[in-house]
Amino acid sequence: MVTQAHAQEADTHTEMATEHGEPVPGATGHEDPTVDTHATTEAHGDAGHSDVFPPFDPATFPSQLLWLAISFGALYLLMSKLALPRIGGILENRKLLIDTDLAAADADRQKTDAAIAAYEKALAEAKAKAQGIANQTREAIQADLSAKRSAAETDLSAKVSAAEARIAATKAQALTHVDEIAAETAQAVVSQLVGEVSPDSVRAAVAKVKG
Repeated sequence: MVTQAHAQEADTHTEMATEHGEPVPGATGHEDPTVDTHATTEAHGDAGHSDVFPPFDPATFPSQLLWLAISFGALYLLMSKLALPRIGGILENRKLLIDTDLAAADADRQKTDAAIAAYEKALAEAKAKAQGIANQTREAIQADLSAKRSAAETDLSAKVSAAEARIAATKAQALTHVDEIAAETAQAVVSQLVGEVSPDSVRAAVAKVKG
């Protein structure tokens, strides 16, 4: 494009020089070295310049493929020798820590289950023991109450029997004096009514009435 513009400009200058009778550069063998050098440089620059984006230029595909292979190989070596072993070691350590934590948690769970089982066993034994003590205490109290009741009943029966015996004795003793009391009473009454009477006759009369 630049070369064509310069060529058109040169043609214009040539036509103008011809019209005015001026010498045309290059036509008489006296060329301008500055113009030739500039034109040659621009011609070479236009020949090496391309309007295609370099990554999409087919002429650069071999070098791009070469550098892609080199980069991929370097990345593969870096990953396989450095990154992947470190990642594998980290994952292995994590797995080991997780397994350790799980084992510790399982051991704690087993200890907890054993402690709960021991507590439930001890609680059941304590309940059974308390029930046994309560039964023994209740039986002892009932036996003591029964013994005291029996003793009280026996004592009361003895006291009742003694009272009945005293009453019977008092009654018998009182009955032994009834005749004498009756005779004395009858004698006193008869004496007031008819005068003095003998005690023997009064006793005989009382005995007759009693019989």
